Amino acid sequence: MNEKSGNKPAMVFLIVTFVAGASILASIIALLPLADGHGVQAQLQSRFVRINNEAFSAQSLNTGDTLVVTGELQSLVNRPMRGWISLFSESTNAGNRWEFVSRDPPGNIIEIQPQETVPYRLEAKALEPGVYHVHTQLNLASVGPGLGPGQTIQVVGDPILKPIPWNNIIYQSIIIAAGLGVTFATRPWQVI
Repeated sequence: MNEKSGNKPAMVFLIVTFVAGASILASIIALLPLADGHGVQAQLQSRFVRINNEAFSAQSLNTGDTLVVTGELQSLVNRPMRGWISLFSESTNAGNRWEFVSRDPPGNIIEIQPQETVPYRLEAKALEPGVYHVHTQLNLASVGPGLGPGQTIQVVGDPILKPIPWNNIIYQSIIIAAGLGVTFATRPWQVI
């Protein structure tokens, strides 16, 4: 026997042992319980603007009541940031309906100056019963969303159904159809 064939069984043994060990380790890791808690996920809080002192006016509401969310947006960077502030809510029921009553600072887009702290106030009317977990959501341009810690809100009562704005839907459909018509007439190869 030559030297190379004498080392083959040892090499096969090492490979089999390595594969078996990796399989067992992967199985153990898969069975370990995961630590999970609400508001713990680091990626939900922005590294650019922090949502501080988030407070909610109530933990339970009737449909039609207004929820007031207040807090502060604290810039952590040395450049101005643009974004918009909203509410993010998740629910176990199929509905997830809130109607904004007011925003402060007003407007859709806000600008946060470097190292500035901006107080905010959001008011939203509950339209559908359910148990919601509501967060302040700040969407920063070129960065993405960040969430505040949030709070569970219980809404009871009959759902408030809003009329469907058919005029707006018809108007938007006409504009979309006109745009498609122009695109098809000028560049049919891009539509097909």
